[in-house]
Amino acid sequence: MTKNILIINGPNLNLLGEREQSQYGSITLDKLKDDCIKKCKELNINLEFTQSNIEGEIVNIIQEARNMYDGIIINAAAFTHTSVAIRDALSIFKKPSIELHISNIYRREEFRQKSLISDVVTGGIFGLGSDGYILAIISMQKILENENR
Repeated sequence: MTKNILIINGPNLNLLGEREQSQYGSITLDKLKDDCIKKCKELNINLEFTQSNIEGEIVNIIQEARNMYDGIIINAAAFTHTSVAIRDALSIFKKPSIELHISNIYRREEFRQKSLISDVVTGGIFGLGSDGYILAIISMQKILENENR
């Protein structure tokens, strides 16, 4: 049975390829989306890929996902460290979710080393660059496959 997953990207990730390439590499969000779509097709997964700079929009997306998606992969970006609202929405989701960061937040500035969402997600991938997205998709596929055994 085909699974449906959602990848949510938070603030400033629309500027991938332009911003802090030492932290985020040179890949653009469009290229990242294309890579994720390709991997999902290989795994027979339906993918929705979205990005927002607005906290409330991300909360709405997560709330709406409860009835539409089997799992969420989220790179909450700066909201990782500040958003109780996104944390609460993820805790209400009640399905597998993976926290993802291109950079290793635990090797960055002290204020970035605290994730408000880590304790409500199924797992996390940090610091593996844009490859982390592909690893998160593979991991989500395995999690969803194991739920049905």
